[in-house]
Order: sequence, then C-alpha cells, then structure tokens
Amino acid sequence: MKNTILLPVLLLFSIVISAQVKKMPAYPLITHDPYFSVWSFTDDLTTGSTKHWTGADQPLTGWLTVDGQYYRFMGKGDAAEEASISKRNVAMKFPPVAIAQQKEVTVTATRTTYRFVCGPVDLQLQFTSPLLLNNWTVLTRPVSYITAIVQSNDGKVHTAQVYISIPTALCTNKQEQDVYMYQYVTPEGLEVVKAGTKEQPVLQKKGDDLRIDWGYVYLAAKQVPNTTVVIRIDSTSLIPDGPKPQPGDPRYIRGQAGRAILPEIKTNATPQEQFIMIGYDDVYAVQYFGQNLPPVWRTEGRTIEKELAHAAAEYKSVMKQCTAFDQQLYTDAVKAGGEKYAQLCVAAYRQSIAAHKILKDPKGEILFLSKENFSNGSINTVDVTYPSAPLYLLYNPDLLKGMLNGIFYYTESGKFTKPFAAHDLGTYPLANGQTYGEDMPVEESGNMLILTAAIAKAEGNANYARKHWKTLTTWVDYLEKEGFDPANQLCTDDFAGHLARNANLSVKAIVAIGCYAMLAEMMHDVPTSMKYRTTAINMAKKWMQLANDGDHYALTFSDKNTWSQKYNLIWDRVLNLHLFPAEVYNKEIKYYLTKQNTFGLPLDSRKTYTKSDWILWTASLTSDTTAFKALTDPVYTYLNETPTRVPLSDWSETTNGKQVGFQARSVVGGYFMRMLDKKWRGRKAIGNGQ
Repeated sequence: MKNTILLPVLLLFSIVISAQVKKMPAYPLITHDPYFSVWSFTDDLTTGSTKHWTGADQPLTGWLTVDGQYYRFMGKGDAAEEASISKRNVAMKFPPVAIAQQKEVTVTATRTTYRFVCGPVDLQLQFTSPLLLNNWTVLTRPVSYITAIVQSNDGKVHTAQVYISIPTALCTNKQEQDVYMYQYVTPEGLEVVKAGTKEQPVLQKKGDDLRIDWGYVYLAAKQVPNTTVVIRIDSTSLIPDGPKPQPGDPRYIRGQAGRAILPEIKTNATPQEQFIMIGYDDVYAVQYFGQNLPPVWRTEGRTIEKELAHAAAEYKSVMKQCTAFDQQLYTDAVKAGGEKYAQLCVAAYRQSIAAHKILKDPKGEILFLSKENFSNGSINTVDVTYPSAPLYLLYNPDLLKGMLNGIFYYTESGKFTKPFAAHDLGTYPLANGQTYGEDMPVEESGNMLILTAAIAKAEGNANYARKHWKTLTTWVDYLEKEGFDPANQLCTDDFAGHLARNANLSVKAIVAIGCYAMLAEMMHDVPTSMKYRTTAINMAKKWMQLANDGDHYALTFSDKNTWSQKYNLIWDRVLNLHLFPAEVYNKEIKYYLTKQNTFGLPLDSRKTYTKSDWILWTASLTSDTTAFKALTDPVYTYLNETPTRVPLSDWSETTNGKQVGFQARSVVGGYFMRMLDKKWRGRKAIGNGQ
C-alpha cells in the first residue's frame, strides 16, 4: 500500500518554548483518563519501560535506523529482539543496537518533547495529548499523537527510518490476559492495528490499582500516495488453543504489540516530520447508578474511526492550537506568580485533567468524574473536586459543573437522604452511590456551596445555583447549626485522622455560609442574603477570638501552641466576601514563613508532611510577591528534587521530599489558584489579605 504520515515541518512545532519544565518526578506521554494514561518514570526515555500511572509496565518502544544502524530512543528494549537486530547488523557489518543520546526533555501544558542524537542524525520525539480545555471536540477525542522530527547534524544526506511499538498492555489489567489483535484499513484511509482482550469484562472491576481490560487500543496512521508506512501486528505467534486464523481474521495472541514502521526519509539540514496516533475506545466507561455510560464522544455520535480520521486531518491545526495554548498558559502563569510557579502549573495541567472521565448522564448533563488515584479509588469525591477546581474555573466552568452534577443528583433523586452532601459516588468506575466508610458532613457541604458560588462568579450569574437552591439551602442550614465548631469528624485531610473543633474546617463553614449569602444576593433575595451574611460575619468575629494564639491562629479552638494552614480562607479572598479582616491573613502568612522546611510548609503542627495543593492556596492568601514565592519555591524544589519517581504526588515530606502517598491525582489543578485570584481580582489588589 502507498501511505504516508510525512509532513512539511513547521518550525512552530519543532521549537520548544524556552524556560518551561525540564525536570519532573515522572513525565506525561499519553494522558486522557484514569485508564488511558502512560508515563515515563525516568529522566532518560531509554533507561526504563514506560508505565501506566500506577507503575504497571506499558512499554512503548522506539528505534531509529540511520543508514542501517539501529538506535533505540524509547524503552529498555526487548533483549531477544535486540539480539536478533544485533545479529543482523553484524552480518551486514553494522555495529549492534546503539542507544540514542538524549540531550533534553521539555514539558509544556499539552506536550512532552525529547531531543536525541542518533549518530549523524538528530531526532525530536514529541508526545501530544491535546487536552485543550477551550476546544471541546479535541479535548474529548481519545487520541494522542507521537511525532518524530529528524534532520542531519553533519551536513550530509542519510537514510533514516522510525519504528515505534505500542504494547497490548495498554488494554489489559494483567500482562497474562489473552488479546485479540486486528489489522485493517478504515474507509477513511487509515492503516490501523486494534487490540483488545478476548474476555472483554466491561465494567466488571472496581478499585484503585487497576488498568482497563475492556475496549480497544488503536495504533493508526494516515495513507497518502507515494510513500509507504506499515502498521502491523508485531507477532506471528498464536496461542496454541486459540482459533485458527483465516485470511483477514484477527490474530489471537498474548502480550505482544502493534508496530508502526514509518516511511524512509532522506535526511538533510531541513527538519522532516512524521506522526502516528494512539487512541482508545472504552465502549462503556462508567456505570452511573446502574446504567453503563459510554464516553462523551460516543454519546455525541462520534465513532473511534472517525475520531482517528479527524485527528489525522486536523493534525496541523491541533498542533498550532496546542502551541498557542501552551504559550498563553505559561505567560499568564508567569505574570501571576513567576517562572517557578508557572512551571508548577505546567507540570499539573495534563495530570489533573487525565484523572477524570468526561461523560454525559442520561439527561444529557456533563459528568466530569474524578478517580482518587492511589488514595482510595473513589469516583467523584467532593473533597477531590474542591482542590481541583481552580484549573477548571479558569478555562471551562462547565467541567466544574460536571464534577458537581452527580453529587446534586445523588441528593435530589432521594438516593442520598442525609442533610449534608455525600463524600463520593462510589468506587471507580462504578458510580452507584457512596462507598467511603465515613461521612464528612461539614467538609463536603462546605465544598459544594463554595464551588457553586465560584461557578456563579465565573459565569456572572446564579443560574446554576438556582437549579439546586433547595439542596443548597438544606446544606447551608446544616452548616449554620454544626459548622462553626465542628464535632470530632473527618475533613479532606482525613489521612491525618479525626479532629474536633478544627479551626480551618470552621473557616470553610463560615465562608460557605457567606457564599450562600452571595448567591442569594445574585438572585435578588435581599432578606436571605442579609440574614446569612450577618451570620457569617458574626461567626468570623467569634472565630478570631476562639482560634487566636497570639502571633497566629491555632489548629483547633481547644489546643493552643498549635497551628495549621488556613487554606480555606482563600475563597473569602477570591470571591471578595470580606468576612475576615486583613489582619487574619497577614498574621497567618507572617507565621507560616517561620515554619518552612526545604520541600515546603507542613500541613500543620502535628507532622512534617504537607499537601502541595494547599500550599499553593495558602500562599495565594497574600498579595506580597516575595512572600508568595517564599512559600511556593519549596514546592518547585520538590518538583525537581524529590527522590520518589512517580507522577506528581500531592502528599509528601517537607524534610526530605519523599512521597508519603497519593500520585497522579487531579488535585494539582489547585496549583492554578494564584492565576484564578489574579483573573478575578485584577492586577490591582483589592479586598482582604493585602
């Protein structure tokens, strides 16, 4: 067949934006949702197998031949295969397989780019998951690109060819599962290898340390005349008891791969660009109160072949959009908090989005359901939504509604009958009702009220709140009775255990009541607004008395000589509620600056560990740039120097930078709080906390 994926190179694509992220604990490669998520856990792409975020091997491999010499640029390589290549090379008087020399890796919001030297040829390898929050069609398309750009570095012409293998481990939970593979050409003109398990146990498992083992992974490239690309099944071995394949039938194999053999290129000083696509069709993605829901793109009538075809046809356009988006995000983040802060936002971007699944409920409302990655596997946890929210408030508030819609439905359908908000909707991917063993009444009710008010702020109206006013009223009444001086209950920092009279949790209740007053005012209900605003202001005054501990405010109302990050205050600031005076903010910030460790500000006085999302919120309580950077620079140090090589953990030790728990979670979307503050409050500092 005559096919190609060879394109004229656009320098816009190949020039990596300077001063973005050069070092991460792990590097995002293919990032779409909690199941379709591949990372490199090593700085050099040739020194380890690529992995699912859980750490399970999902080994992408890649070679470049230069004048017949093999250079491995991705993965550890299969020993038997490399021995075979080396034997062939020796017969042809070539050296054995060489290792490409990695010169650098650079991460932007939507792309991860590696630069290699392969003898006389330079290779740039770029992974793009175009999670463009401002482009719904592209955001929801389950397709990533792998781009290879080659050029000579010695002024001579060389023959170069790229080989990339995609493992069937992308569609299995365990490596030993049996897999069918299909090789075909689509009506849209795509060369395709498709792979999926024989068993297809759709939505039959729930839990944390799991990979998807239903649906199909796709490796695809576009046919164009006069150049040959081969997309093929990388195995001829059949399972002994499997069916005997006939021409055109699928291969029934175990633990193999699909391979793209890209067209030969005569390299010169001009960069030449090729790409392949990796897609996933999970068919059904989540069970929602007993009903299996497809991913949103299927709901909208799109097929995987059409998605792949559109991805191929729109490659140049999508890359331009990604380049522009990445640059704008970085520029805005630098303006908000400086270069190091901007790099934290870049590191967080794809991780946060890819810890969710986008769907629509049976009524057509968006669901944007998170998975608690390596915390407990819950789906749509409210106190995971809460810290994640700033990213989505900045770029697409409809997605934040998608995090709240299921929780509202759970109460309004009568399925959850308690007078406060639920903790979660189940264990991923089964959203059939709360499975967490204990409620967090003040925490979750406060979260829902605050985030509903934040949506109103983002949209300039209270229409979303009006739809759920009865439920919000039930929750605010609960907080009025129980929120100011919380009983011995869990909050979002539940890993630290129960805590009675939690001063920071009390702040959340006070701010949430203030948010309800704000919403009532936006709905022109002045008496209700005045009633609840007065309640919140009086609570804030009482709080200052009970929590006062001299030069700071205590961890609890009853334990002096303690302290904690009062990160919940941030919504008083960004929503301009004016419940707490500036002295509260200023006193706390001044005190926090005396409690810093190398890798960050501890969560509170009980332990030296911290939560990085809360540090970014705490630091945003001040308009003082020097103080903000003093509090956030240690988080940047953690990003660069943590010895724990996993997708970014939000729970770590401030003394040695080691991960305590959690990884690849959505909560790093909270890093965007400073940007949200700057956007909503403007360049001129206003309100509290000056």
